[in-house]
Amino acid sequence: MNAVLVGIISLSIILFVVFKLFVPSRSLRESGEQEESYTLDALIHSIKQSLHDLSRTRVDDWKYGEEQYRRILNQRTELRKALKGCVSGDLANKEFVKLYISDLLQTTYGVDASNIDKIIPFEEIHLLCNQDRFDILLYLYKSSHGENAISTLIENYKLDRARISADNEEEVFEITAEDINHAFDQEYRPLLLQEKLDIIVQRIYQQYKGFSVADELRDQRIDGISGGVSGVSDQGSRKVIEQNSDSPGYGTWHRNSQTHVPKNYESVWIFYRGKSIHLPFLSFGSQSELKRVCQNIYKYNLPGQLSESSGYKVNEMKDGSRVVVVRPPFSESWAFFVRKFDVKSAVLAQLIKDDNAELPIELIKYLMKGSRITAITGAQGSGKTTLLMAMVKHIYASYTLRVQEMSFELNLRSLYSSRNILSFKETDYISGQAGLDLQKKTDGAVNILGEVATDEVATWMIQMAQVASLFTIFTHHAKTFDDLIQSLRNSLLKSGMFRDERMAEGQVLSVINFNIHLRADMKGNRYIERITECVNEDKSRGRNIVEYHNGRYVPSCSLSSQCIQEMTDQMTKEDAINFRTFVNTYWGEQVGA
Repeated sequence: MNAVLVGIISLSIILFVVFKLFVPSRSLRESGEQEESYTLDALIHSIKQSLHDLSRTRVDDWKYGEEQYRRILNQRTELRKALKGCVSGDLANKEFVKLYISDLLQTTYGVDASNIDKIIPFEEIHLLCNQDRFDILLYLYKSSHGENAISTLIENYKLDRARISADNEEEVFEITAEDINHAFDQEYRPLLLQEKLDIIVQRIYQQYKGFSVADELRDQRIDGISGGVSGVSDQGSRKVIEQNSDSPGYGTWHRNSQTHVPKNYESVWIFYRGKSIHLPFLSFGSQSELKRVCQNIYKYNLPGQLSESSGYKVNEMKDGSRVVVVRPPFSESWAFFVRKFDVKSAVLAQLIKDDNAELPIELIKYLMKGSRITAITGAQGSGKTTLLMAMVKHIYASYTLRVQEMSFELNLRSLYSSRNILSFKETDYISGQAGLDLQKKTDGAVNILGEVATDEVATWMIQMAQVASLFTIFTHHAKTFDDLIQSLRNSLLKSGMFRDERMAEGQVLSVINFNIHLRADMKGNRYIERITECVNEDKSRGRNIVEYHNGRYVPSCSLSSQCIQEMTDQMTKEDAINFRTFVNTYWGEQVGA
């Protein structure tokens, strides 16, 4: 952020000179154009051209002294860098570009108190569309709550509650236009000129370089956001359009909403505390705008081109968010999924909060100190990745960590910057298997797999857990403990390592020590359903050590004496003593004696 401040100061010194000398005056008032020119579309077009001129003007033609020449050249370089970097989730570059837009609006296009309401009718509330109202509401909350603006708004008005859909009378999660209008009526106050300008700048930015209506939401502290995942495509809705052709304005985007079959570009969903919530009052406005967002949102670090032959991309953004983009013909329509991982909440005490939460929290801490090979399982959105991030804190800091991911999303070096951690990911030229093979040569004590999703990775994980590291942590989508064992067993069989099913299963049982299984209920509540010890004995596969019942964590079967001994052997003397006290407290003094 310091770099942003320095850039702003530098920008303010020379911006006026640059605008006056190198950008032709396009004041809408002076040009004699009609009031209709004070529209967002007209301003977006003009701003886009002006920023192109500012970033592309030939510096060689500028006849100035050396110092001023150097300043202008540096400024142009910074602008070009910001224009390129702001589409990757870089908030510093985003603010830099928005500052340029703000100054252009005032110094070049003559936007001031006398005409700003022609762009958005701030003072005529009845003329504001749903998006206008939401933008103003979010801006007011963001002024007070920053990145927690949308979550505070949701909590204040209980907008994440389940409700009955008017269409099919099913229980759904959605924030409607009526919800926004109600909150707007409660929260609205007259806006200052600078506040109006800020809102207009953001609207221009998000249509030009940002992610359209998903732009500000993406920056908020939520679990994720997606677009293009509901509604019908243009092709799919053709018959519906023909049937409703007599309905005025059908299938178009208006400031005043009209009843029609939603299109796929009228699809915005947020993922909030385990709940997938629809925002039907927001729209990308057109198929081309949704396509533009999809084509830009995944571009950080140039992961390759999204094309018909390569119909999906998985990548990370500048802030560590995971982004997945799909396109036809691989998918039925253009769509994107941004999954954010709340680094600030990656603490066990923040993630596990139900009654008697200290039981699973302490057990998980000791599993890490005891070097247990642990599988974290659960459905998508149940919190596997965030829990894994929090668990790493309790691995002894002297251990070296090696991480293999499909995309960089754990961000462990950001969380634990003083530790010896190195992450690898698959690329178009280096497979996950090759990356895992390389890890054996990088002095890693603990191996972490972001997700065991293929037979190849599962097979290598079993091998690695046996000989290549002190212990391993990984995530998996198995629904039950038996599913986990069978899935890993089948991977060994498919790879050809084993031909006998019982031998392959025995191999898996001899490797896995514990399974932490996560759940998220229909209301979005996340919890640990069970912590299971894998016991490689006849007629026994696993036994639950901790279970979740009626909102409370309770101890179940005791840990095996062999497990207790193996764990204490890996701990410091003090931790070993504390661990035995912990076990005796919850499971009785005879355990592990």
